[in-house]
Amino acid sequence: MSRGSLVRGGLFVLVLATLPSFGLQHWFLNLMVFVLMFATMSSAWNLVGGFAGYPSLGHAAFFGIGAYSMALIFHGHVLSNGYEPFLLLPLIGLISAAVGFPIALIAMRTRADVFAIVTITFLFMVQTLAFNLRGWTGGSQGLSLPVAPFPAVSFEEPFYYTLVLLLCFTLLVTFGALRSKVGLSLVAVRADEDKARGIGVRVTGVKVLAFCVSVGITAMVGGVWAYYETFIYPQFAIDPLITIAVVLMTFLGGRATLWGPVLGAFVLEAGQQTLAYRLGGSQFYLIAYALVFLVIMLLLPRGVLPTLGDRLRQRRRARSVDSTSGGVTPMAAGAAEPPVALRRGASA
Repeated sequence: MSRGSLVRGGLFVLVLATLPSFGLQHWFLNLMVFVLMFATMSSAWNLVGGFAGYPSLGHAAFFGIGAYSMALIFHGHVLSNGYEPFLLLPLIGLISAAVGFPIALIAMRTRADVFAIVTITFLFMVQTLAFNLRGWTGGSQGLSLPVAPFPAVSFEEPFYYTLVLLLCFTLLVTFGALRSKVGLSLVAVRADEDKARGIGVRVTGVKVLAFCVSVGITAMVGGVWAYYETFIYPQFAIDPLITIAVVLMTFLGGRATLWGPVLGAFVLEAGQQTLAYRLGGSQFYLIAYALVFLVIMLLLPRGVLPTLGDRLRQRRRARSVDSTSGGVTPMAAGAAEPPVALRRGASA
């Protein structure tokens, strides 16, 4: 990892860690809570949809599993200091990863669009179960959690810092995927799965590992969300729009990159929350999502960061060519000798 990358990463974490100390208003901290939620989920989805090239559309199901796991554990309980739910987030992640293991074994026998269909089918199955298992989930009546006993002045801060830690953890996992053998195996799978298997890559193992880690992190975010909202409904906890937003954010910033999903989440979720504050309950932000998706597909099909990276590399190459040639082309310098092909044609 270069020194510049370390500096940028350190500055990013430092800004996030010190942001609440500036006495920001509650609405802004609330916005940042949701931005960090989607930044973490987008980075987690990137492990499967970006590095492995498997476009999962069912991650919202595991978001809901994490939310209902948190609700079932603490429903009817009285919290002493309010931090108990945060301490159980790793357990919720492990439970969801265990649930995702057989799902990955089955779904990842398919590829591309079929895999997307299988995963979104799983999402609707989980949503249907959440509506009908009323003894556990409360059905359409919803399920409550204890209200966090934090001071009103700083109510959002514990959730904010928990999500900062989750985002940092996800970024470290992504960085490890970029620099490890597992990450190289995932890239090989995305490029050509059959060739990857032929050269000795444990294709099934790395795909299942990436899926389980991804859905485990997503479930932990769902647990934080449930505790933050204190009351959850199936249509909100297991919402296909969550998956669509996560996928769109990852595509916007750039798949299979470290900072691309984070950039996409900070742009799109901040914009969505701003529109929600200004326009109330109207669904205008869905139209904005559609327009952004069209712009991405037409102008930035690889995402913002990969496209900008390509352009910077092209400029560096052009500058290096100019510097080696002194900024003067051979014809302009009086080098009138024609190319070899033309000399041969003339002699013929």
